[in-house]
Amino acid sequence: MASTPTSRIKSIRDFTIRGKRVFMRLDFNVPLSAPDAQGHRHVEDDTRIREALPTIKYAIEQGAKIIIGSHLGRPKGKRNDDYSMLPAAHHLAGLLETEVHLADDCVGEGIELRANTLVNGEILILENLRFYPEEEANDLAFTQKLARLCDIYITDAFGTAHRKHASTYRLPSIVPDRGMGFLIEKEVKYFDGILHNPAQPFYLILGGAKVSDKIKTIYSLMKRVKGVVVGGAMAYAFMKAQGQKIEAEWKQPAPEDVNAAKEILKESEKKGIPFLLPLDTNRGFDIGSMTIKKYAEFLSHAKTVFWNGPLGWFEKPDYADGTFEIAKTLAATSCIKVVGGGDTVAAINQAGLASRFDHLSTGGGAALEYLENGGLPGIDILKSGHRPESPDLVWSDDPPARPEGSFKREDKKDS
Repeated sequence: MASTPTSRIKSIRDFTIRGKRVFMRLDFNVPLSAPDAQGHRHVEDDTRIREALPTIKYAIEQGAKIIIGSHLGRPKGKRNDDYSMLPAAHHLAGLLETEVHLADDCVGEGIELRANTLVNGEILILENLRFYPEEEANDLAFTQKLARLCDIYITDAFGTAHRKHASTYRLPSIVPDRGMGFLIEKEVKYFDGILHNPAQPFYLILGGAKVSDKIKTIYSLMKRVKGVVVGGAMAYAFMKAQGQKIEAEWKQPAPEDVNAAKEILKESEKKGIPFLLPLDTNRGFDIGSMTIKKYAEFLSHAKTVFWNGPLGWFEKPDYADGTFEIAKTLAATSCIKVVGGGDTVAAINQAGLASRFDHLSTGGGAALEYLENGGLPGIDILKSGHRPESPDLVWSDDPPARPEGSFKREDKKDS
């Protein structure tokens, strides 16, 4: 798949959005707390919401009528209040210090009425798109219902751009005016830089557990990298592939991961790429002190680094040194530092070093797929050059007058 130059995709800046209904597909799939004493759940990590703020604020300043669509969790196509967008809506309102309205559905005549009667700068968040199985099924009829809510489609949901779902793929295919927000623009900038013109030496840091899920991405990047360091449970697949003993109490690698590791090691040897594996471990749950020293020295010479996967069980303080110490090394190194994967981003945030990294991607699987293929379906569909429309789509030229009063929790007027 060819790369997706941002010059071929319109930005939100390229549209006159004042007075227009702008459907923003955002990624508010954020971790929530357990219910409190009042039964309310709260956002525990708001990274994805904060990353969308520049695009949302721009739309407010420009006087757009903002309709936000997102999913949260895996409700399996059924309404489930455990996955309501309500906590995300409350959190966004606090960050913006303005009123944010939450609809009680995402499609239907009542939702269309509410979208048509928004005032400039007003924000309406739709209820969880995945309450409908048609969302993940990329269903045309469901997509057409979403399309009736908007004049312009903008996506800033990088974390779901690898999915061909109704709101991420089919909707921009039938809305003529479509483009990207500032977050997508930033994600593409850094990942295209890694793919096409990384400052050398370019090093790859791999952690987490599974090798087989990442093998294609690793192969793609091995055309460019000058070295690889490995930690986390993933390292045991490579160690076993080399014939090293894996202690019984350590996480045992799956056969498919060992086979994938053998292929990657063979390729790295053929290309002469240094492939660093742990010299020691901290009880099998973290890289050990000798490994930390070796990795830190190696990475200190980097000019570009892409890091996917923590190097140990960082959530436990006893096993966080490997991940945190390598993060400190990179923070002190004048290189381009790009991190992909939710756990790795969480570790960088927990270490208090987020501001010292160039880019913390909001996508894990999406980041790996972008680096593997040079693009993502939900981004490629935004390319200019054609204006597909559905013959069944009916646009409303004369929306009804705005009703009196305002409310935070929206109720459908008509189901």
